[in-house]
Amino acid sequence: MQRDTYKYELKEGNKVVYVGITNDPERREAQHRQEKNFGTMNIIGRASTREGAEQWATNRLETYMNNHNGDLPKYNQTATGK
Repeated sequence: MQRDTYKYELKEGNKVVYVGITNDPERREAQHRQEKNFGTMNIIGRASTREGAEQWATNRLETYMNNHNGDLPKYNQTATGK
């Protein structure tokens, strides 16, 4: 299995505004900058398999919602990150 998928968060100050995964962080950050307002894109850990990254995103969003009264980050639309 290829470990070519990166896990990341977009942050506005200390606030997470988006959780996602990508196989091309530079391209994805450029896409986000056209449509979202955020300060930094933080890569989380090392590259992983697509399946592992998808599971991380789902778990990260569940944790976020548990800590924010059931709300998702500002720019995430679903709890699976898709």
